[in-house]
Amino acid sequence: MIQHLPKHVLIAGAGITGISCAIALRERGVPFRIVNKGRRVGGRMASRIVRDSGTTFDGRVFDTGASYFTVSESEFASVVAELETAGVVQPWTDTFHFADSEGIAGVKTGPMRYRAESGIRSVIEYLARDLVIEEGEITELPTSERLALCMPTPQAARVFPQASVLSSAVWEPVISVSMLFDHAHWSDFDGIFVNQDAQITWIANDGARRGDQAPALVVHMSPVLSAVHLVDPSEVIPIAIARVQKILGFDEEPTWSHAHRWTFAKPIEGTTSPAPDFVLGEVSLASDEFSARPRVEAGWLSGRDLGRALAAGG
Repeated sequence: MIQHLPKHVLIAGAGITGISCAIALRERGVPFRIVNKGRRVGGRMASRIVRDSGTTFDGRVFDTGASYFTVSESEFASVVAELETAGVVQPWTDTFHFADSEGIAGVKTGPMRYRAESGIRSVIEYLARDLVIEEGEITELPTSERLALCMPTPQAARVFPQASVLSSAVWEPVISVSMLFDHAHWSDFDGIFVNQDAQITWIANDGARRGDQAPALVVHMSPVLSAVHLVDPSEVIPIAIARVQKILGFDEEPTWSHAHRWTFAKPIEGTTSPAPDFVLGEVSLASDEFSARPRVEAGWLSGRDLGRALAAGG
């Protein structure tokens, strides 16, 4: 009997989903190649290096995308254990503050959150360390390969319009504002969820998150405000500064700031598809939107599941 081997797979996207898909294919001996639109891997697990700040912090990395990640699934826990042993990630905290538009209101405990001292992008760089990744953009369907679109569905639909029928997820934009100060003008905290504020939703103490105690903050603007300023994200910087000053109770200005636009930052829970049919002909999708709880872990699991399905001929 002739055994038909799985067709070569073209993976589009080198975030955690695409890399997880590639690892699953490699473990099963399926040939693949990875094409990434950006020069660096990471996707929404992104970091930015400080340039020309006029301070001693030039060269420091800010986490501008995903703020942290949590662990619940056993196989992902094994991956995180390897990352921790390699010194890539560290347990961070299980306690965050919460605030309203007037100031900090209390603390809230939850699962352990993990951080990466070298920036959260380093997680992807470590996982992809033995993979060859091509820089480029997929603009049309390949004729001799199966295509795995490892990205948010709105982006996948630019290549494969039918992708939109595979997911009902609604995506929110977020503008992430990084700030560097001359010293910390606030009391110790790790992160603050800002509730019922029309302008910001989250403040991360990037010095605590990175472990170097730098006077650095990262603020996530609200989806509604972000949507208005996607053309010029820098317009929200004064708003972010004013809200941080109000909530944390100080008046000093940052010495350096930068705004980064995430047009498709996160899918809204409740619009996602926990058990999708993510394969349509020779094209398949994977993303954290294919989960009841879209998170970093969900992105890894989606890529793993897709890689296994493709290897099995699904």
